[in-house]
Amino acid sequence: MTGRIRRLHAEQGQSPWLDNLRRDFLHSGLLQRAIDRGIRGLTSNPTIFQKAIQGSTDYDRQFAELRSAGRSVAECYWEMVVTDIVGALDVFAPLHHESEAGDGYVSVEVDPHLCRDTSGTERAARDLWDRIDRANLMVKIPATVEGLPAIRSMIAEGRNVNVTLIFGLERYAEVIEAYQAGLEDRRSRGLPIDRIASVASFFISRVDSEVDRRLLDVGAPRETLGRTAVVQGRLAYQLFRERFSGPRWEALAAAGARVQRPLWASTSTKNPDYPDTLYVDDLIGPDTVNTLPDATVDAFDDHGTVARTVDADEPADRRFWNELPSLGIDMAEVGRKLEQEGLASFVASFDDLLATLAAKA
Repeated sequence: MTGRIRRLHAEQGQSPWLDNLRRDFLHSGLLQRAIDRGIRGLTSNPTIFQKAIQGSTDYDRQFAELRSAGRSVAECYWEMVVTDIVGALDVFAPLHHESEAGDGYVSVEVDPHLCRDTSGTERAARDLWDRIDRANLMVKIPATVEGLPAIRSMIAEGRNVNVTLIFGLERYAEVIEAYQAGLEDRRSRGLPIDRIASVASFFISRVDSEVDRRLLDVGAPRETLGRTAVVQGRLAYQLFRERFSGPRWEALAAAGARVQRPLWASTSTKNPDYPDTLYVDDLIGPDTVNTLPDATVDAFDDHGTVARTVDADEPADRRFWNELPSLGIDMAEVGRKLEQEGLASFVASFDDLLATLAAKA
């Protein structure tokens, strides 16, 4: 064990979180060992729970007991999810305390069917927050147009939010606005804002998968491949630094507000021709989070590079970005397409798992 995962935070101010959760993580001590290794938080989503529940018998006893008690299949699903989330929250609680609420968070996502329903998202987020009732919980809300008002409302109510499925810079700017406006709403009511935590989950690898395909279709130079996702992430970091500075933010910070950290999500490489640590190595910087699948944790700890890279060459990043339209790449359209696909993927995982549980019932 090299300690590279631990060094990300100690030397560069980046928090590595684990992008996975299974029940055996809790019972076997695997999650605690991950924390000992340097993991500082955890994210989950409907696809992760689909794989966990369908891929083992660890949930069968609880499912049978819940069904015997008259619970519906959907109620059983959420009870099993909450059980795992609460277990993970307990494991991360000491880190949350030691870091003064800087890390130690566990994220759970609202029903993906609500992604276009503002009021439904608000109700679901409140229900999860109140049901679990832990200070180190983050409720995940998709960064859809309909999700933005819900994000603002949840922040104004003092609830921690992980804003997920961000694929473009324009939407990211709207996410930051929703967060800061929510803090202002809460402060205007005379309520404290110093213990509210939020991250903005910017998806990375899927951007290269989509843009590389389009670049190949138009015969773009090979050197343009595998760059767009990192460059967009770096430009998002520039936007983060701009928006979390200046008089507006300073007024909130003076009241104890914390920055909404950019979180790099989907950081396993999909293209086998690219280095398996590409989306970790090239997006390291302070006040960021990188949520890593198990295999990427192992790969980075074995041969990753610990260095500040997220703003290593801002002029070159901007030049590349400005060249994309001339290559036929419309990044706003790419973002819309990837958002639709991401939402559809989570809905499909959710529905497939419920169908499997119904058949088992």
